[in-house]
Parts: sequence; C-alpha cells; structure tokens
Amino acid sequence: MDYQNHITSTDELIRSHNGTWDGISGESVARMRLQNRFKTGLDIARYTAKIMREDMAAYDADPANYTQSLGCWHGFIAQQKLISIKKHFGTTKRRYIYLSGWMVAALRSDFGPLPDQSMHEKTSVPALIEEIYTFLKQADARELGMLFRDLDAARAAGDEVTAKAVQAKIDNFETHVVPIIADIDAGFGNAEATYLLAKKMIEAGACALQIENQVSDEKQCGHQDGKVTVPHEDFLAKIRALRYAFMEMGVEDGVIVARTDSLGAGLTKQIAYTREPGDLGDQYNAFLDCEEVSGAGNPGDVLINRDGKLMRPKRLPSNLYQFRAGTGEDRCVLDCITSLQNGADLLWIETEKPHIEQIAGMVDRIREVIPNAKLAYNNSPSFNWTLNFRQQVFDAWEKEGRDLSDYDRAKLMSADYDASDLAIEADNRIRTFQRDAAARAGIFHHLITLPTYHTAALSTDNLAKEYFGDEGMLGYVAGVQRKEIRQGIACVKHQNMSGSDIGDDHKEYFAGEAALKAGGVHNTMNQFAA
Repeated sequence: MDYQNHITSTDELIRSHNGTWDGISGESVARMRLQNRFKTGLDIARYTAKIMREDMAAYDADPANYTQSLGCWHGFIAQQKLISIKKHFGTTKRRYIYLSGWMVAALRSDFGPLPDQSMHEKTSVPALIEEIYTFLKQADARELGMLFRDLDAARAAGDEVTAKAVQAKIDNFETHVVPIIADIDAGFGNAEATYLLAKKMIEAGACALQIENQVSDEKQCGHQDGKVTVPHEDFLAKIRALRYAFMEMGVEDGVIVARTDSLGAGLTKQIAYTREPGDLGDQYNAFLDCEEVSGAGNPGDVLINRDGKLMRPKRLPSNLYQFRAGTGEDRCVLDCITSLQNGADLLWIETEKPHIEQIAGMVDRIREVIPNAKLAYNNSPSFNWTLNFRQQVFDAWEKEGRDLSDYDRAKLMSADYDASDLAIEADNRIRTFQRDAAARAGIFHHLITLPTYHTAALSTDNLAKEYFGDEGMLGYVAGVQRKEIRQGIACVKHQNMSGSDIGDDHKEYFAGEAALKAGGVHNTMNQFAA
C-alpha cells in the first residue's frame, strides 16, 4: 500500500468513530505505520527468508550474484553498517548480517569475555538477534522521518514537484532490515535443546541458522585445535530439529547452513552405530585410526569389525577416538553430501586458509552428487590474508620458473615487500577472492565473522594514541568528528541517530502546539547543518 492509500484508509477508520477520534491525524498514523513495518520477529524471518531464497536462485543462475555480510556484535554496529551500505550503494540487495557465536561469547556474556566454546548463555544469541533488528527498524523510522519532514517542508513552500518526488521516495523506500545468518554453534545440547533454541532465534527474526558438526560440550572455535565431531546421524537429527522449528513457527522457507569442521577435526567422541556394512555409520567408522588385534583384545578395549578383521580404534587418554591422518577432505565431502540430502540448504566448510582451489576441490566432488550445492564461506580474520596470498603467489611463480631470488618465502609478511610486484599481485588476488571463489568454488555467501571486533579495537587505539598524547582534543576533532562531517557519517548528529527527532514528531502528534520538543533553535546539533 502506498503512502496516500495508507492515509485514505486511516482517515476512513477515524471518521467511523463519530468524532471521538477526530484528534487523531490519519496522516500521522500512516507515518507511524510505515515507520514500524515489521511488527514481530516472525514477520522479519518470513520476509528475509524469501529474500535469501530469491538470492540463492539468482546465484544458481549466475555466480556473479553472490552475497556478502559482516559479523556484528551489537545492534548499533549492524545499524551503522546498513546505513553505510545504503549511503554508498543505494541498496542493501545481497548484503546480509552475520551473527557470530564467537563474538557473542567474547563480548555479550554475563561471565565476561569467553572463548568460542559454547560456554556463554544460549539466550544471549536470540537476544542479540532481537537487538539487531530493533536497531535496523529504528534506522527505517529515522530515514522515513526525515523524508516526512522534507515532504512537510515542500508542502509549506508550495513546491508540488519536490513534494511528489519525496512522496515517490517514501513509496519506494527500501528497508534496512536484511537477512541474518545466525550461529547456533553445535546446538547447545542435544537435538531437543537445539530445537528449543532455534525457535527462540526464529521468533527473534533469524531466517537462517548455521549449525556445526562438533560435539556440543567439547565445542571449539573452528580455527583452534582440539575439535571433536559427531557421527552423521547425530548431526542430521539436529538439522531435522532446525527444520521442525522453522516449520512450527511458520517460516517454511527458512535456511539451514550445515557447517563441517571435519577438515581440522581429528577426533570423535563416539563410534557410530552401524546397522549394515556400507551404511552411514560404517562410513564414519571407516575413517577411524585402528590397529588389528588378535584374540579377544585387552580389558576395556572397544573393537570393531572392518573387512572381516577385528580392529582396535586408537583411544586417547581423553577417552576420544582418533581419525586417520589425511582423511579430513574425504570426511568433509561426506558431511556435506549427507547434510544436503537430509534437509540442509547451504554448506559451510571451515578451512585453515583462504585457498580457492582447496575449497573448489571439495565442492567439485560434492557437486558430482548434488549439482547445485553451494557454500557460505568464512573469510576469517583468523587467517593471515597477507601472508597466505603472498605465499600462494610465490608458489605459483616458482612453479612457472620465475626468478624469486629477491624474496624469502618465510619472511613474506615483512613490510619490506609491501611495494614489491609479488605483494601487489597478492593484493589483487585478495581483492578478487570473493568474486573468483563465487565462480570457481560454489560460494554463494561470503562473510567475515569478526570484522567489527577488530575495527572497534583499531579505531579505539588510534583515538587513545592521539587524545591522550600531544594532540589532545584535536585527536578527537581531526581523527573522528571532522572525518564524520567530511564523509557524511549520520552519527555526527548523534541526537538524531538516537531517535530524538522521532520523539519530537510523536510529541507533536500527541500534543500539537503544546508539545515540548528537543529539536529547537538551541539544540547544538544544528551546528552540523552546515
């Protein structure tokens, strides 16, 4: 419904109350409704799930239509990201938000900073989803409020051309509300616990849930050692739990991202149950590192039958079992195929480095079975991107027979190489990594898990160095405020960003000329009008 139709229908409702509602303005109600388009988290989940499904179909048609996101740990950070995207690119199309379990653990737990091991409160995850969408809805209300003021100004000036142009912007307004891919870790417990938490996350607005195949109570960050995976049947039960949650909540096209940590996980806590040779449990057990035994074995041994031979899986003092070295890629491929065959929509393969051909090699094998398989990929800050890509260029040039006598492969991170041909080529490959990986390696969604964690630390370091040093107040003015003004950062008018002008509008709706508003001539934010 466009703006004018909103007004017309609201005016009719007011008139139907025989004068008792005449103090209400139909246009003001229409404005408030447009500023609060999404009434519940489920409204958001259904809306954004449709967007993701459309984007996935667009990617299948053309890999150039890949999507991106940045991880956010606070609603304000997410809000400013989307405001910035709209300012620079005019649209939020194919830009999402990633909600990182790592950042929830490190920054949002009542226990204080925690490692990414699922020790934080599980309720903090849906709480952050709700917070992010509260801030994104406020960004909608703020931008529409400014358009409404522009409309009023144009009308007051008798400028019908401008008024029509502003009304067209209102009618075609693009929301800041975009899909969130939310990290549910390993489910925070068994399949029932996974289902219960999933429902809370969906109610908060999540249209996409990412779950990993680690043991919930042994969970580790994907880029740390000591990862322990679960047998496929255990993981598939949790995927089904997510689908049940989506369906129960009426978000039938919700997206499940199945993550495998098998590439870097050499351990399992369980030997899989096997019904018959060659079934999924048997395939999982086939990767176990075993030694043949004779007789009945030793007391406490766990023995399995492999090809008619009695085998003892290698058991560590931690009571965990060990996989054979070099089986990580094969296990990843099996994980991915079985996940897609049992209800997952997207894959996530956690790797130890950003290497397109490594990812593509696995995706090629997966696509032999499931041709439209596609990934969400973690462009992780845990990788040293500069060093990795300089080494990749070094290796490629070495294979080509080029003279590399000016370079020491072990020291390529050195700033001494920053202006070198090798470093320039490496940076070019970093620049095109997402585009190239989308085309070659089936990556539909590129995300950075922890970018705003690092930007907050970097910007705070720069401010502290200047402000507490010789620059004093100029450290803030030149390093922050003047840049905000020059770059058109909305937050320079922080009262407006916090909702002060929205509140003034409401006061006027409610009290008319008697409204005591904050945005008068003495508001110092007026200094930024220039």
